[in-house]
Amino acid sequence: MPENTPLNQKFVDAYNKMLERLHVAMDEVGHHARPDFREQLRQAAEKASELGELGREEAHEIAGYLQRDIHDAAQWLAENGDELKFWLRFDIELVESRLFNAMNSVADKTRLELKKLEEQAGLTGEWKTGEISGIGTLVCKNCGELLHFHTSGHIPPCPKCHGTAFKRASHSAD
Repeated sequence: MPENTPLNQKFVDAYNKMLERLHVAMDEVGHHARPDFREQLRQAAEKASELGELGREEAHEIAGYLQRDIHDAAQWLAENGDELKFWLRFDIELVESRLFNAMNSVADKTRLELKKLEEQAGLTGEWKTGEISGIGTLVCKNCGELLHFHTSGHIPPCPKCHGTAFKRASHSAD
């Protein structure tokens, strides 16, 4: 993993906080109507910017990482009908429970909106070194090495081949 510099940690913390805000907002809206994931994510990013946690561009970038991860988890749930713990590809006991619960809740609500999400630009299914990933397992596209994220964090170069492009392990052939 890359060094935990204050700037790197700021972005990881912002990702986690945005996920938690999204979870709360979608739960609140969910009692009254079907939550709109994109709108709730936009509001979570705006809140981060308004509170001075991130600049507007930084908030947009972190929201993009979060959208990609939620989309991937929701797609897994829709296609496989399995629990999110199987998407992670490792023991959920290693994951911080609040992150897992937030990701699971938002992904479950989001699978209803997959059609809309897939139409948005930028959802390529590729993760790159330097970006932030949520919990789960990534596979190096160059050598197949697995990177396990038990908490949100910056994606490092592949420890085996120094590759910089990854995909979710849940979508690779078993």
